[in-house]
Amino acid sequence: MVERKSVLLRLDPAVHDALTRWANDELRSTNAQIEFLLRRALAEAGRLPSGAADQPRRGRPRKSANGDRDSGSSGGTAERVTRSSAKSAEESAGRSTEEAP
Repeated sequence: MVERKSVLLRLDPAVHDALTRWANDELRSTNAQIEFLLRRALAEAGRLPSGAADQPRRGRPRKSANGDRDSGSSGGTAERVTRSSAKSAEESAGRSTEEAP
């Protein structure tokens, strides 16, 4: 595993709070959210180094179609997080995601 650099980052408290809320919505730590956003910005600007290691995957491995835990990194994280965030939003609004409209 590649050694990771530690960086001291000074942020406006309101910006930090907003990042923390966003990270919680997407089931990430604040640090992982900052790294995710920096990597996305670098990629969009065409400046992400080709030798940069993938962002570490943390948490429980995904379930495969047969119900076993999948230890591979086959992607789908953004879709899973989006569905999870939508489900949480619906539940917090008092609606169940299983109810028919």
